[in-house]
Amino acid sequence: MDNAQPFAGIEVVEFGQFIAVPFCAQVLSEGGAHVIKIESVEGDPVRQLAPLAPGETRHFLSRNRGKHSLPLDLRHPASARVVERLLARADVVLTNFRPGLAAELGLDWPSLAPRFPRLVVGNVSAFGRRGPAAPLAGMDLVVQARSGLLAAGGNVSDGVPTGGENPVVDYMCAMTLAFGVASALLRRASTGRGGEVDASLLMAALVVQNNNMVRIDSADRATHTAVRARLAELRAAGRPYAEQAALTPQIRPPGTVNVYYRTYATRDAALAIACGSPALRRAFIRAVGLSDDALDRPIVDRPKEVEHYLALRRRVEAIVATRTTAEWQTTLEAAGVPAAGVKLPLELLDDEQPLANGMLHDLTHPVLGPVRVLAPPLGMDGGGFVPAQATAPFGSETRAILGELGFSSAEVDALLAEGVTRDRLKPRG
Repeated sequence: MDNAQPFAGIEVVEFGQFIAVPFCAQVLSEGGAHVIKIESVEGDPVRQLAPLAPGETRHFLSRNRGKHSLPLDLRHPASARVVERLLARADVVLTNFRPGLAAELGLDWPSLAPRFPRLVVGNVSAFGRRGPAAPLAGMDLVVQARSGLLAAGGNVSDGVPTGGENPVVDYMCAMTLAFGVASALLRRASTGRGGEVDASLLMAALVVQNNNMVRIDSADRATHTAVRARLAELRAAGRPYAEQAALTPQIRPPGTVNVYYRTYATRDAALAIACGSPALRRAFIRAVGLSDDALDRPIVDRPKEVEHYLALRRRVEAIVATRTTAEWQTTLEAAGVPAAGVKLPLELLDDEQPLANGMLHDLTHPVLGPVRVLAPPLGMDGGGFVPAQATAPFGSETRAILGELGFSSAEVDALLAEGVTRDRLKPRG
């Protein structure tokens, strides 16, 4: 056992698919945990999303490294023996079943606690366990819509809000769950008891919007009440989404929105600048060769402040457009202004900055060959988190895992023959 790794010696059983639970388990694995991923006998659904080889996809590889996969038909009566032996040696169980299924399978905390009081059970739900939406299924895009995050993103196509390529809610939920598991294990070290960790995609979406999840009654309640009333009128009248979105109160000051915290078109691409303090705003406006009297003499009349910054915005945009992104970066970095050119995601795979900090990892996949992936999302001295290798091909470890659980060769043969488990992917078609 490598004691430098925080989760060394921890046994994790993952009943997860898609993103939140699998990525959480991958992080625990890279921190030293021994993770057994329970898949359906058909495999995690992401194995079928544009496979590059049978059962091997970008999606599966991005969140399932460092694990040991065991296919299991959880509804087959004989699977209970396998699950019982897994749980008997487990420290952590992770689930993201549809609402009610964990209890139906006896894998929820109330069912497990009496028999395994030291077990930590981490569960992910879409909308939380109570309230009218609790019984509903949900995935990242649906939760982004329900939580307001989709509207806050501001991306609109064909008149309706659209999500980006990145399922930020799933990944925020995964990291929240990992923190919860670590917290429960820390508590267990002093109390001797396990417990339940409850995470939801909805809460993760609200955390991402933390800046907006504040209402000060004296300043906001009247406005919020009026906006909700007007929204109801527009929806009853069938008015377009754009009209509804335009009602969103603007809490950021006009100077921030229009000039000091935004992206600009340059001569060759785009540039983001972020001036979060008066000193940075002064440095930026000097760097572009202009001045802003409102920085020293604030404009108290809101319409006049908006007018002032709309005019200044046009002047700054015209100046920034005359030089390249690289030229502006050099100028602004010298002035101490946070600035960066806008890059495409694929550029980061060869970017010197993440490479210099070990944020990317090269592995050799047994089927796909060389693959570059993200390294663990955090570092710890002494090799606390180590990039994991690709999980072995689907079913290839079935016999070994069942053998470690104490099943004889004859018993394993019987489990395979009965369809309780598999030692290879079922051929498609």
